[in-house]
Parts: sequence; structure tokens; C-alpha cells
Amino acid sequence: MSASRRGGATDELGPGEPGGEDLLAALLDGMDAALCAFDAEGVVTHWNREAERILGWSAAEAVGRPGFAGWAVRSADAEEVQRRLMSAMRAPGRQVHEFALVTKDGGRVLVRTQSAAVRGPDGSPAGLYCAFSEVHAQIDLERSIALSEALFEDASWGVVLVDADLRPAVVNAHAARALGVGRTSALGRPLGELLAQGVEELESALTHVLAEGAPPGPAEMWVTVRTADGERRRCWRSGFVRLASPLAEEPVPLGVGWLFQDVTEARQGEREASQLRFRSNQLHRAARAAAECEDPAEGAVVHLEFALAGFADHALLDRVVPVPPGSENEGAVRLVRIAATPAGAPGPDAPPGTSGLPVRYGAGHPALQCGERNGTVRVDAGSGPAERPREWARARLWPADTAHALCAVLRSRGRTLGVLTVLRGPGRGRFDRSDVAYAEEVAARIGAALDLAAAVRG
Repeated sequence: MSASRRGGATDELGPGEPGGEDLLAALLDGMDAALCAFDAEGVVTHWNREAERILGWSAAEAVGRPGFAGWAVRSADAEEVQRRLMSAMRAPGRQVHEFALVTKDGGRVLVRTQSAAVRGPDGSPAGLYCAFSEVHAQIDLERSIALSEALFEDASWGVVLVDADLRPAVVNAHAARALGVGRTSALGRPLGELLAQGVEELESALTHVLAEGAPPGPAEMWVTVRTADGERRRCWRSGFVRLASPLAEEPVPLGVGWLFQDVTEARQGEREASQLRFRSNQLHRAARAAAECEDPAEGAVVHLEFALAGFADHALLDRVVPVPPGSENEGAVRLVRIAATPAGAPGPDAPPGTSGLPVRYGAGHPALQCGERNGTVRVDAGSGPAERPREWARARLWPADTAHALCAVLRSRGRTLGVLTVLRGPGRGRFDRSDVAYAEEVAARIGAALDLAAAVRG
């Protein structure tokens, strides 16, 4: 059944053209929105399939009726509905109204209409068209649009639409700030240009979503972002959704919606709390084990062994020995090695040295500086060719794989007793403030144990 009657507005669109009316009917029937049209007298001239679906009235039953009175609206509402519809012919632009229409089976449905005048060749109103949809469907559409706009403007988490080539297509303001770029400058660029580290994991997740759909839960990813101030290490809690075209008969992937929130501070706080619990437990276990040692010096080494776990790769324990009066180096700090972790291949601890010969530390060595200043010293090998850090470590008489060092002074009863040196390889991070506090706590316990050992021997 054609969605329009012969002649009228159809002829104005293509007079004399073969099949013009059929083409118009096909176009109207293919629309997703319900549409009807009225001539200047208010008679229905067009009625498409979506209008039939919503109200149940077919085109044959609707076309030719004078308005909605007596069939598509209640009698009490007919005059008001007709007046508001026909007012669109005299008003500029489109008019939006909401009506309660009557379905063929007697039910009622609330619709939202958009009406506008149809002009004739001379510019005078020749009728009007009215597009309508169920209010709840219209509200759902408006909510979807409003949600989309809010996500890309005011959302407090990052939202990025990634196309099928894994390149950002749309970026909201929050995501642009997190990536350290402008909203437009990020578009179309490979993710590897925006992230220094973590790109492979992110692209793998995006590829999985494109192929198999959204994962069951969010994922936390550590990435390194390139910014004008340098690289920043961040943890993003990310969720992914696959985007498919609603217009295709079969789902066609348009890309992936990537939503993320920065949880770096929370994860760092959790890690620091876990680290603090572990270190406190190690100190407690070391104190219990050292209390069972008959020789306090042996208890000092026990403290060192417990402190090393999860903290550093190597440790050196040097004791201060006095310089003879009248010596050329009188007043300088001289250190003798009393304990050390094995260097090189794993093996049993070597027994402490008993020769009493001072360690051949050169002038300005961090351990000597620590003893002279009575304060903690941190040093790092820095970046450069692999051979340069090795030479830096050998010059300081440390294992060749040393990249970071921390020297803490051993003090007891107001006296400097020695220096504790802990060393890390290049696979670990440099010593931070929490590491310094832990090393100083261990050094205080070792210093007290060595002082007790000297008093017992004396």
C-alpha cells in the first residue's frame, strides 16, 4: 500500500517524472521516524510505515481523513490537537508539541511531534508535515545524546574513542590533560607517540575488545606519559566497550570506547603501606633473632641480613678505627670491613675480616663522607653506556652491577662507630626518602649492637 495518495504534494516534488510518487513513498516508508503530512485543509496526505507501527493505523486507513479527529485522538482533545498542528503552517520554523494519540486497538500513546509548513511554488502554505515518535523513545535518544556530550565535556574521568586502527578519534578534556596534549592534537596519532611505556599492553587490550568484546571488569595499567615537564609514571584504571554501528544489519565495529581514571596516588599509598608493614615485620623478626645471639656483633650481622631482604642487592658493614695520634691523617675517618654480602655468584656469607687493615677507599668516597658528616649519603651511577656505570662502581670498590648506593652512619652513645652501605643494581629504582628512613633505623640498631659488643669485650 502506498504511503501517500495520488497527486497533491507528491506531484509538486516531481511533476511528470515517472515513478516519482513511488520513490517518495519508498523514502517515507524507510524512515526511522513516524511521519504524516496534511494539506492546507488538514486532510492527511502521507502516512509511513513507522506511523503505522506506533498507532496501528495503516496508510490506507489514514490517508484522506480530515485530521486526527474521530480516530487518532479522543474527541475531547481533537479540536486542541488540530489547532496546534495547523498553527505550524503560519509559524516560522518547526513547532514541537506533545500529544496523547489513540492507537487502533484503543490504547493511548504519548508522542512528541515536530511540525513545519510545506510551501507551494508561490511561497504560500500548501500544507504541513508532522514527524512524531513515542516520548519515551525520544527521551531515551535525548538522554543518550546528553550523556555523550557530558562525557566529552564535563566528565571527571578520561574518555577516548579509539578507531579500528587504534588511533584516538575523540578525546575529552580530562583525557587530554592526562595525556599532556590538546584535544585536537591527539586525534589520529599513534598511541606510541602519546605514551612512552605501557603502549603494548594498552593496544593489546584494545585489539581484544575489537575482536571479542568488552572484558568482564576494569583493568589497571601502568603507563608512562610524555609531557612538557618530562615523563610521568601513572596508573590508570581502565574500562573498555566495543562500539558498533546501529545502522548496519550486522554489527560493524567502529572502534573502542576507552574510559579511565587516574588511581596512581591510591596505588602508591597502598604500596607504601604494604612496604611499611613488611619492613616493620622485618625489624621485629631481626630484633627477636638478634636477642638469641651470644655475641652482639653476630646480632649486628643478623640485623643486616634481615634488612637486606627486598631492600637492596648488597650490603657492606664498615667499622671506624682510630687513627694513631701524630699520624699524617690524624682526625680523618678510617674504616675496616667487618661484614659484607657475597659479591658475584650466589654463595654462603664470607666470614668478617679480622686483619684490621683499612678499606682502600679513595678521597671523597661516599662512605667516608657519611662518617665525616655523621649523616646519610645517597649516590647514583647515572645514565650512559653500560661500561661507564661499571667503572663508576669499581672505582668505589663496589660490585660491578651497582647503580645506586646509600650510606648510613652507625651511631651509639654520641659516637660514630661505623658506616652501613646498601647497594642496588640497575634493575631497581634509586633510594628514596622512605628508603633513607629505613636504612637509618637499621643503622641505629646495628650501631647499638656493635657498641654493646665492644663493651662486652672491653
